[in-house]
Amino acid sequence: MMTLPRIVAAETLDGLAEDDPAAMRSRHDLQRIHRLMRTRGIMARALQRLLASRPAGAPLRMLELGAGDGSLMLGVARALGSRWPAVEITLLDRQDLVTPATLDGYARLGWTASTQVIDVFDWASSHSPAVREPSARWDVIVASLFLHHFEGPALATLLAAIESRARRFLACEPRRARLALAGSHLVGAMGANAVTRQDAVISVHAGFRDQELSALWPGGRAFWAVSESPAGLFSHCFLAERSGLGGAGVPL
Repeated sequence: MMTLPRIVAAETLDGLAEDDPAAMRSRHDLQRIHRLMRTRGIMARALQRLLASRPAGAPLRMLELGAGDGSLMLGVARALGSRWPAVEITLLDRQDLVTPATLDGYARLGWTASTQVIDVFDWASSHSPAVREPSARWDVIVASLFLHHFEGPALATLLAAIESRARRFLACEPRRARLALAGSHLVGAMGANAVTRQDAVISVHAGFRDQELSALWPGGRAFWAVSESPAGLFSHCFLAERSGLGGAGVPL
């Protein structure tokens, strides 16, 4: 069977206003899709492996890129439970979608959550001499269903910014495979609207497989341990950890 070529196209949701009814419905669809894909459990397990070398209860600074309404990582936080009570998380997105109720949900778990409303490439270009200092790096940067929006120079720019600012990185993306593509054509069966039905197919075509992200990662293998593998039925995960911090080489 021929390998599906990677094709990146603009998704409809990205061009809609925050308060567009179709966008609001599509974001609700995405929450249900994450439940079906078991994204929260996949990310929780990946974070546990990526941070296994850290002392229990040690403070943790986390950044989520393309955080949307913040509900996905809130679900991950709930899956991790009380084992991680001292987490400071910044939810970065170009749209202001995180509600006070969601921030309160983090607070009830002992997490301190804040938002940063900025385009990710403005974040990537805001270089400071301090970002390469170890004390200024994020303990972990995470991205879910985000990297697949980009290709070529844009993806290279984003990965370079992440590499310079993180001790660890986790990405959970659509898997570019026949089964995932078939599933993307069936999201209408769960009541998804036209925006979600179209974007689901586009996302799979733009997804990743094999060692594609590892090949694009700008960090040298002398400085980073990387791992990349399928996760669940429809997801593809990439983990990177600076050498000497533990070891991210355990496949999901």
